[in-house]
Amino acid sequence: MSFLTNDKLTIVGAAGMIGSNMAQTAAMMKLTPNICLYDPFALGLEGVVEEMRHCGFEGINFTFSTDVKEAFTGTKYMISSGGAPRKDGMTREDLLKGNAEIAAQLGKDIKAYCPDLKHITIIFNPADITGLVALIYSGLKPSQVTTLAALDSTRLQSELAKHFGIEQSKVTNTRTYGGHGEQMAVFASTAKVDGKPLTDFIGTPALTNEAWADLKVRVTKGGAIIIKLRGRSSFQSPAYVSVEMIRAAMGGEKFRWPAGCYVNGQGFGHIMMAMETSIDKNGVSFGEIKGTPEELAELKQSYSHLTTLRDEVIGMGIIPAIDKWNTVNPNL
Repeated sequence: MSFLTNDKLTIVGAAGMIGSNMAQTAAMMKLTPNICLYDPFALGLEGVVEEMRHCGFEGINFTFSTDVKEAFTGTKYMISSGGAPRKDGMTREDLLKGNAEIAAQLGKDIKAYCPDLKHITIIFNPADITGLVALIYSGLKPSQVTTLAALDSTRLQSELAKHFGIEQSKVTNTRTYGGHGEQMAVFASTAKVDGKPLTDFIGTPALTNEAWADLKVRVTKGGAIIIKLRGRSSFQSPAYVSVEMIRAAMGGEKFRWPAGCYVNGQGFGHIMMAMETSIDKNGVSFGEIKGTPEELAELKQSYSHLTTLRDEVIGMGIIPAIDKWNTVNPNL
């Protein structure tokens, strides 16, 4: 039975729909035989473990605990969906205070129980802020923390494929950057539709300016659309894509989409947001974002929205002022 690693992978929030899907996906991808499921909700957690056992996965040892110390000790990789989910009519920002407090505790628990953690991917909303808060308190290096922003790029790919009536995989290099929220920057200049630049279609009968504007709104509201359709927030897509991210951090297959990471450069300071990233065993690194002047202006607006949220969390006393961050985490 060959696995990518034998290192312990802990899934936080495992009793929830995202967490249970992550457990199944990690097992199907054969990431590690050592999967620990953590959630304070004992009954739901045991139910998930029973389901995983009923799948009959070969060679995988599912452990589980409602005790954070037991679950985190010895963990080398972690994915956390352990926040409150979004409900119909809510924005990701509506979750700000409660989930930022959960992220602060997550960071403190990492520092206390698994300081040798190699990588964590954080996906509970607003992910840019919860990722930043957890990074500050965990003591980890910025390269060791990623957040799920890729769904925005996959949603752009999906909408374009539906519009043009082609296979989704024939729409390539779709990119959104900045915040994982309705203020994200949707780039057209990077994408290709069946090998042709998307920009060649925009403003033509094939994709009028109005149709492109409408399509972008569907991308930015992709999560809200799922809530309307299914009566609950997305769980399959965030589970799958976040496990793809941790697989790349374990040294597995390359991650194809932008990820959220800590940025302090290129005109952006002390923030977590989606960049053009690479994830491997050394962690996450990012390169320069290239786009039209209009796209880059949109990215700056998205960044500005994130700094407002960050400053609100500072105002709430959940994280210290920026100039004090390195007293909590010397890596910042």
